[in-house]
Amino acid sequence: MLDNQDASFVLADKGYDAEYIIEEILSKEAQAVIPPRSNRKTVRDYDVCLYKERNKVERMYGKLKHFRRVATRYDKLASSYMSFVLLAAIHLWLK
Repeated sequence: MLDNQDASFVLADKGYDAEYIIEEILSKEAQAVIPPRSNRKTVRDYDVCLYKERNKVERMYGKLKHFRRVATRYDKLASSYMSFVLLAAIHLWLK
């Protein structure tokens, strides 16, 4: 998943707190913003403020999926699908 990706930060949830994933992120010279699991022996630090931003993005995707057409992807063309995603995002923004 991280191949051919350039990023300064990699945000993920606790499910991705594995040593091999953290090492892969660090080898790409990026910062891992992944909270440590509760059973981890060596506790790592992470940027809590940046992790909160990830939560906002996750909630936005959840709200977009309330639109049935977005959740089930009725449109055959990617341009039509993206157009409706933008309309749904505008609707949520104006709400």
